[in-house]
Amino acid sequence: MTIHTMKSMTFEQVDFEQWKEEAIRSLKGKPLESLMTKTLEGIDLQPLYTRESFIEGVRVTKQQTGWIIAQQTHAMNGQQFVTELKSSLDRGNEAIVYDGTQPFDWDESSLREIAQLMTDYPIFITNTKKEDTFLKAFTFVEEANRSAVKGAIAVSGWALPEGFTSLRTSGADTWTVHHNGADAVTELALALAKAARYAEKHETFNQFAADFFARFAVDTHFFMEIAKFRAFRVLWQAFSAAYSVTDAPSIPLLATTSLRSYSKLDPYVNLLRAGNETFAAVLGGADVMTVHPHDILTGPSESSIRFARNIQLVLKEETHVDKVIDPAGGSYYIETLTAELVDKAWALFVEIEAAGGYETYMANGSLAALLEQRRDEVAKGKQSLIGTNVYADVAATEFADWSGVAVEGRLAEPFEDLRLLFSKEQPRTVLLKFGALKDFKPRADFVAGFLATGGIQCEWSPAFEDAQSAQAWLANEQVDYAIVCATPDMTVAVMETILEGWSKNILLDVAGKYEAAMEQQWLGAGLNGFLFAGQNKVDKLIAIHTTWKGGVDGE
Repeated sequence: MTIHTMKSMTFEQVDFEQWKEEAIRSLKGKPLESLMTKTLEGIDLQPLYTRESFIEGVRVTKQQTGWIIAQQTHAMNGQQFVTELKSSLDRGNEAIVYDGTQPFDWDESSLREIAQLMTDYPIFITNTKKEDTFLKAFTFVEEANRSAVKGAIAVSGWALPEGFTSLRTSGADTWTVHHNGADAVTELALALAKAARYAEKHETFNQFAADFFARFAVDTHFFMEIAKFRAFRVLWQAFSAAYSVTDAPSIPLLATTSLRSYSKLDPYVNLLRAGNETFAAVLGGADVMTVHPHDILTGPSESSIRFARNIQLVLKEETHVDKVIDPAGGSYYIETLTAELVDKAWALFVEIEAAGGYETYMANGSLAALLEQRRDEVAKGKQSLIGTNVYADVAATEFADWSGVAVEGRLAEPFEDLRLLFSKEQPRTVLLKFGALKDFKPRADFVAGFLATGGIQCEWSPAFEDAQSAQAWLANEQVDYAIVCATPDMTVAVMETILEGWSKNILLDVAGKYEAAMEQQWLGAGLNGFLFAGQNKVDKLIAIHTTWKGGVDGE
């Protein structure tokens, strides 16, 4: 086919009903609803969005293109901070970012240099207490230059010196609620609830708006995170209207890559997560972006800090997304998702306010339930953490926590604990294979992957034709734990014989699920249990370790 022919080709227009019929045919008996995905926000993601799905009137954009690259500086003292900051600014960083999770000593000379830099670069401060010496830098800014200092800071109980009229100090920071389990709807609603609380402390709404900012953590659900930022701008307009302000003042939206999905296991996957999250935030309209290094959980290195900064630089250079006001606008899917988030978040906000406001909601246990649901989905494989609960690499891992980052609610933690547990001592594990390669390999691969998420390394036995051959082989092996991997029919054929002569010193499981009566029969004859898709991996792996150690201790 020539290029000219390809250019002149046309295709018949297909409507939704035709697509639906073809989809149902390809599903081979499964309902069309099986293509839908239900999110924690209570939103049903459809398999196809069309012009008919498009909802007008929900598009509110930011006022200018681009965003500020705001990379955090990591250091052990004030002099190193200044040196690293200047180097970062020379290499593409565009802001001063200080996180007070791990405070350190500052000399006056370094603070004066920070004060001088503040007049040229915006400053963003997080997790900082009023006693932190870093805050003295503001006193060294000359009064005539203080109005030129821009940025956003939120330090409880600390009073900003006079003259910093362009700094925002009232922030709806959703970092904590995000990592405690909040979904996009809850984050948006709680940001509004915080805004309502701050608005009450100002004489006028415009006075409040001039001091307000919102900060969101960005997770890996790409389209949901795009819609989250777009939805907040719509919600902010509605919030302003509730105070009789029709022309809503623009407020900056700060974004930070989430650590909820970051893992110490296979940490380079965090680079992919960070890239995904950053792109989602800038497509959604974030004004300021901070990217965490991929090894931030165990302590960043010079190279990881550079990689994190370069994620934003590459996006600007390669995608040109910084030259478009609303690059995601017009997508039927994203516009619909934005509208759904707006409706649900506003309804929840009204509900929160009616029940007593932000503090009341934070105390009612709703976030704990959301976090537990997230962890359950990760444990059962409904949500994938590549390199952690799926496609795990059983390799040496650095498990030490770095004191320079404060985060709770990471979804990978249960698997990290398991990997640490089995790295100290683990059973010799064998996959008992029966039949031909095509018969046992699917289940053997599944079991190997399942156990790898806990750090258990597997050996593969020879392929057996019957139970007696397997028993004879095991008699000469020092095996602690074995899993039968075969087709369902073959498994049923060999299990009775295997269990009759099974050594109580060897833990035995079966790959797959079977009829309840048969499972109970096998369990009664000495079988330990089963490994199957959708099972809670964390609970199963803990049970394996507990039972194995009980057997070892009792020998």
